[in-house]
Amino acid sequence: MLRVDMNGVVERLALGVQRQAARADGEVASEEEVRDGLRVTLSELGKVRAAAAKNNDIDEADLPDNIKEILKMIRELRQQIAEKQAELQALMADSGMDAEAKQMRLEMLRGELASLQGALSTAQASLVEALKDKRLSNDQRMQATSLAMA
Repeated sequence: MLRVDMNGVVERLALGVQRQAARADGEVASEEEVRDGLRVTLSELGKVRAAAAKNNDIDEADLPDNIKEILKMIRELRQQIAEKQAELQALMADSGMDAEAKQMRLEMLRGELASLQGALSTAQASLVEALKDKRLSNDQRMQATSLAMA
């Protein structure tokens, strides 16, 4: 069954028409306006496939399952950290927000970022411990280290 998400479609269409009229009058859109006009969304199936595809190299590696799970966790934490950092930078650049609300949001984001970084450190320490397993070959250790850095 095909499902069309109509949330915001009319608003985005109206914005597009307004931008088109502004361009016709010689106005140039700011970088932020252009960025706000770009939207890409994935269906739930697309999200599942994208998540699976980004870890294909880990799944196909000749490594024990526990190490594969740690590597996936490390990737996920790095992704979340990158998202929080981008959110933090966007908030810091937002000059239209109330100073008190902005400060509270900044503190909250910094706390979340610190928690994620702590979790990443823990996951990396777990990987180091798992790599000490005497049953692993040097090739497996190198492969795991390479995947952890990718």
